[in-house]
Amino acid sequence: MTDQLLQVLDRFSNCRILCIGDVMLDKFIYGHVDRISPEAPIPVFSIKEERTMLGGAGNVARNLVALGAHVAFISVVGNDKVGREITSMIGKEPLVTPYLLTETNRISTTKIRYVAGTQQVLRADHEILTAVSDDMARMIADTAKEEMKNHDVVILSDYGKGIFSRATVSAIIAIAKAQGKPVIVDPKSRDFSLYQGATCVSPNLHELANAATRELRTQEDIIAAAHELMEKNDIANILVTRSKDGMTLIARSGEITHIAAQAQEVFDVSGAGDTAVATLALGIAANLSFAESATLANLAAGIVVGRPGTAIITVQDLKTAFFMHNHASGMHKILEIAAAQAQALQWQREGKKVGFTNGCFDLMHPGHLALLHETKMHCDKLIIGLNSDASVKRLKGESRPINSEMERAMLLASLAIVDMVVIFTEDTPLTLLEALRPDILAKGADYQKHQVVGYELVEGYGGKIVLVPLKQGYSTTNIIKKMA
Repeated sequence: MTDQLLQVLDRFSNCRILCIGDVMLDKFIYGHVDRISPEAPIPVFSIKEERTMLGGAGNVARNLVALGAHVAFISVVGNDKVGREITSMIGKEPLVTPYLLTETNRISTTKIRYVAGTQQVLRADHEILTAVSDDMARMIADTAKEEMKNHDVVILSDYGKGIFSRATVSAIIAIAKAQGKPVIVDPKSRDFSLYQGATCVSPNLHELANAATRELRTQEDIIAAAHELMEKNDIANILVTRSKDGMTLIARSGEITHIAAQAQEVFDVSGAGDTAVATLALGIAANLSFAESATLANLAAGIVVGRPGTAIITVQDLKTAFFMHNHASGMHKILEIAAAQAQALQWQREGKKVGFTNGCFDLMHPGHLALLHETKMHCDKLIIGLNSDASVKRLKGESRPINSEMERAMLLASLAIVDMVVIFTEDTPLTLLEALRPDILAKGADYQKHQVVGYELVEGYGGKIVLVPLKQGYSTTNIIKKMA
């Protein structure tokens, strides 16, 4: 990935995407399994907590917004409790113009996943698969036509829940072609004639094999199947997501691009396809080629599969992953606050003790290392809250920091004892502590407990404050004085 490609990420905030598809409610119920039921040979799942978020096409919209895009979102819900909850959640998403159409006799889709430790043990779905009414289909197409003129790219997120009839898809693609707008499809139907005329269809390997009605064993099999489907259905590009084998982009013109997988560790694949499609669409909207956009999509998918639940990513996540891939090791440890919160929570679910300390860490010295090593002795996972460049200037003066926030974060993340680095923009880490809720909050012993920011919060939920003895004679200020 080139530096020029990286710079395009800052243009995402100027992009406008029309997203149409099957929205659903994703519920994750976390707990543990310690025994088998005496009533039947099944595990007893002890519930610890629940999390609810937008799923399906709603997760595509969430990812688009997290990457900075403006989104018009069209979907259908039932006149039920879940439908009203989905409507409320969409309404709270910034940068989204929602068009949630209500069909009286419809059941709003819910997917409930039960997770013990890091393993999904059961998924329960409540849904209806029948097509929406003809009147509703016309409303979807009419709304799409009205909104399309104001947007750069159209996404059709098909989860097979009934929104996309042949007539609806045909009308939307025809309108997009007339307006010169690319259409990217995340398919569920095995009949790709439903997506006739699309700019790009992005199936996973299983979906491509179903559409081709045969097993695809080799790279050559995949390419041949893609070309057959493109020729038959007037599709310009097929981007095949292949799990651990990355992605393969096949253009009808003959160009083939294979992109190796980027995931460091696969934790949860829920929603990875949504993230990939959202990033692909934004790349196209930002005037990248399909090959360049697919490279970004692959990078994005590699990030979210390493996170629990239906995760989203940000531009900063992509930039961090880029630096990791091209410049330094350990960059996957540098997370934004939402991803950091999810990871810290997952560590605690696994029974690990999470520790936290914070600072500017401008010029690393033995005093810093002593603080980190001593803190790590009290916890299993160590998180560093790192002051941003702006907050360092406010605290230390205009001549500081010496090293930029990303340089400082990279150095910390390269240390084996550090498990996560989170950059915060405020003068204190209080907001970060409220999100992460660490078990241990550590500071140097030059502080008294009542002077440690967040001590009341941490002790209030049962955490512990640790004051670490300082290694005397070391400070960034002294180093700067010696250099002068």
